[in-house]
Amino acid sequence: MITWRPPALLAVGTLLLALFGATLGSGVSPVWLWVAAGVLVLAIGVAALLDGLAAASPSELRMSRSGDKSLWLGESGSVRLILHNGSNRVFVGQVRDAWVPSAGATPATQEVRIEPGRAVAVTTSLTPRRRGDRPAVRVTARAYGPLRLAYRQSTRKTADRLTPEWRLRVYPRFSSRRILPEKLARLRVLDGSVVTRGRGQGTEFDTLREYVLGDDVRSIDWRGSARRSDVVVRTWRPERDRRLVCVLDTGRTSAARIGDEPRLDAAMDAAMLLASVAARADDRVDLLAVDTAVRASVTNVEKRTLLFRLVTAMAPLEPALVETDFGLVASEVLRRERKRALVVLFTALEPGALGDGLLPVLPQLAARHKVIVAAVHDPELTRMAQVGRTPSTADVYTAAAAQRALSERERVAAALRRHGVEVVDAPVDEFASRLTDHYLALKHSGRL
Repeated sequence: MITWRPPALLAVGTLLLALFGATLGSGVSPVWLWVAAGVLVLAIGVAALLDGLAAASPSELRMSRSGDKSLWLGESGSVRLILHNGSNRVFVGQVRDAWVPSAGATPATQEVRIEPGRAVAVTTSLTPRRRGDRPAVRVTARAYGPLRLAYRQSTRKTADRLTPEWRLRVYPRFSSRRILPEKLARLRVLDGSVVTRGRGQGTEFDTLREYVLGDDVRSIDWRGSARRSDVVVRTWRPERDRRLVCVLDTGRTSAARIGDEPRLDAAMDAAMLLASVAARADDRVDLLAVDTAVRASVTNVEKRTLLFRLVTAMAPLEPALVETDFGLVASEVLRRERKRALVVLFTALEPGALGDGLLPVLPQLAARHKVIVAAVHDPELTRMAQVGRTPSTADVYTAAAAQRALSERERVAAALRRHGVEVVDAPVDEFASRLTDHYLALKHSGRL
């Protein structure tokens, strides 16, 4: 294929011939001008053909990759494409390393020069805009001739054959990581220095210490006091090795955008913070993602690999435009968890979804486990429910609709609480923090 140079040369040659003919006037026969023009076209065409034949063959390239295979959403990485020239000609041209648009690959095209038998590496910077698997699509190579009059380009079939497979896994955004040290500090205070004076559900024996004024006399250990000839009391600490099950609702309600991200992504962020704190508290964390089928499952994972396993399982999840089968959610949790566990269900406080789906199966689930429904609250609803001093008719109707939506959320939350379910409903920027604080409060009070 030819470049822009042959047409440009032809245009310049034609212009010169026209000027030459106009200068000489009738002294030159038009036939000779047409012959000269034909010779010019033929010469440029032959030169372009020979130049294209002199170009290196793109099919002789051998390609491989190295670089980042995983990134957190919001971070940038790079992938190196290594090109080895297996022909006996110098490869001078361009290489286009195409990725899916959401991978944020730059630059699109790069100039390369590869000596025979040598290899060069070109680097593509990646700034993904979506989580999940971002694959490399195709590497297209274009080799120019020495005069750059023509080029040889790999066909689509050849490019697909030469392109090395590479898939970048983009983990969900973990924006609440910045408050993780604060939550761990609270956990250390709870687990290390703060002990309860009385025994309750979810507590285990810690130590014996001397009785001080204000201690509950029911905590006195009479046998220990007799052995020590002093009055001692029992202290208790929150029990370890409890079970936490994070259930992600991946149905249609998880596709709604809260702020600048889907509700499902906000739930993932909160689940990662909660799981990180719970694992540091020596509790066991499981994950379940369900709509009409189980989309992801993480069980019985060691603490040191928990976060990696969670983000690996959550990264490819996408909202499904179907109604979530809460009967399936309840049956999966009851089947997997034989002992009492804390079940955190990340969903939306929607009357249609929860009223018909979750409420009928709640008694069976709440009888065996402690259940928390965690929902992201859209602050835009609160703003829309407020009416200014001089509202228009549209503002009044908007405020009424927003107020009705807020009232329905409150009714759903009240119905859940009547079934013994605790509800955490918070704005997206406070959601992860409030949910983790609620977990720490339950652990402190021994109600896990």
